[in-house]
Amino acid sequence: MFRFILQRLLWWIPTAAVILLFVYAMLFYGAGDPIRLIFLRAPGDVAWDPERIEAMRHEAGLDRPFYVQFGTYVGNLLQGDFGNSLVHKRSVNDMIKVALPVSVQMGVAATFIVALVGIPLGVLAAFYKNTWLDHSILGGALGCWAIPTFVAGPLLMIVLVIWLGIMDVPYGWDGLFSTTVIVPLLVLAFRPTAIVVRQARSAVLEVLGEDFIRTAHAKGISNWLVITRHILRPTLAPVITQLGIILSFMIQGAILLEVVFGIPGLGRLVANSVVDSDYPVVLAVVLMGSFLVTGAN
Repeated sequence: MFRFILQRLLWWIPTAAVILLFVYAMLFYGAGDPIRLIFLRAPGDVAWDPERIEAMRHEAGLDRPFYVQFGTYVGNLLQGDFGNSLVHKRSVNDMIKVALPVSVQMGVAATFIVALVGIPLGVLAAFYKNTWLDHSILGGALGCWAIPTFVAGPLLMIVLVIWLGIMDVPYGWDGLFSTTVIVPLLVLAFRPTAIVVRQARSAVLEVLGEDFIRTAHAKGISNWLVITRHILRPTLAPVITQLGIILSFMIQGAILLEVVFGIPGLGRLVANSVVDSDYPVVLAVVLMGSFLVTGAN
């Protein structure tokens, strides 16, 4: 097992290097000069000073050739230093330390909701195959998959805030156990729940045809005991694998959700950094995202 994990981690190194080089090249050649963008977005009383711009570019090392800048970045990265933000003049490490825990909490909580809802529904759909219950569960899962994030969020807010009036408009971050995260968590869990329902249903259907299940039914064992003792154990492995991948994508992929609901996580951080052409922040988040996906696999 240790050798297998070590081989996987070693394979991640060249993959991460290619991703890093590709993203760095795209930012270097196509994203624009962040120093010039700072001046373009400055108040009207800030004069456009080409000499000052060049001085700032030289201080940030942006006037050097591509291979020199990339080599310097990789050297700092090997020492655990993601560099400094070109826009905010802060350490990227400090910015990641603030944003990462928020995204991890949201991702873990949403994954827990997906597992708590998706696995039992998938088991029920398989156990009562081709009945009204099976069709209702699959239809509901298909509906969840078909609703985009930017539609599910407003719909839930209309129901919970306007129609039912049970909460205020959810915006900002007051901790995982505040009412402001209810809607973002539900939206984040919407589409992955459909995947888990179908995965669990397929896995259970494969096991239901086995001889030991028919023997258990022949002995008069109740359906509840058959599910908990004989069905769940062999079917949970592929479902849990799927949950690990879902968790990694939730942590790094909730860009739109965090921007809309004002959640200060990695998604909002990378969205603002892409707009500002803040290379070090974007590269740090992309590298962490590749590590999360590899770790989940």
